[in-house]
Amino acid sequence: MIDCTTVSTQKELMDTFQGTTKDLEALLADINRVNRLLGGIHITSEAIFRLIQENHKESYTILDVGCSDGDMLRKLALRAKKKNVHVNFIGLDLNEQALEIAGQKSKTFPEITYLNQDVFTLESMEVDIVITTLTLHHFNDTEIPIFLERFTKMAHLGVIINDLHRSPWAYYLFKAFSVIFIKTSTAKHDGLVSILRGFKKKELQIFSDLLPKKQNEITWRWAFRYSWIIKN
Repeated sequence: MIDCTTVSTQKELMDTFQGTTKDLEALLADINRVNRLLGGIHITSEAIFRLIQENHKESYTILDVGCSDGDMLRKLALRAKKKNVHVNFIGLDLNEQALEIAGQKSKTFPEITYLNQDVFTLESMEVDIVITTLTLHHFNDTEIPIFLERFTKMAHLGVIINDLHRSPWAYYLFKAFSVIFIKTSTAKHDGLVSILRGFKKKELQIFSDLLPKKQNEITWRWAFRYSWIIKN
């Protein structure tokens, strides 16, 4: 059995991706498919509209940290339209290639804008909700508290974190899943590395203790995810 006792320091290939835009589109299509089939989009969407329901406003601004090609934002924008909720979306990512793809795919979504910016050098902005999906595990134990402090200050309503449960079961189930549903070797490799860089609940709780004035709700969700909602 794979050892998931401690967090892996192995890097994902995506972090230093050097392929063509076409190669990146194929890779992101795999990642988006996994996120859709294994409930990642639903987990974040459900949490967002819970916060919106609890805090009635005429309009909302949502910042997606690590938005990649904007797939999550487009899904959220469609749901907001169906619910007749006015939302402006901002996607933040460091990968220029991914943001080029995002811009092309979001031409019919005027409510979505994108920023090419490092999360740790981003100037403070006022938003209602900050979301991040499968991004927190890219940071180390020194960076995560800084990340949390910055974005809990920016978000008037709260921060929604959707990330992976580090578990042997998750590792081997993903390995089987990828045989059928994932086409690119990079996505297969990075999916396994992501799980090994994921979290145990007690680790998230330790980070949440750094935010004593916030309401922290950490919930295990299928398939081997944690939904962490930090409310102001």
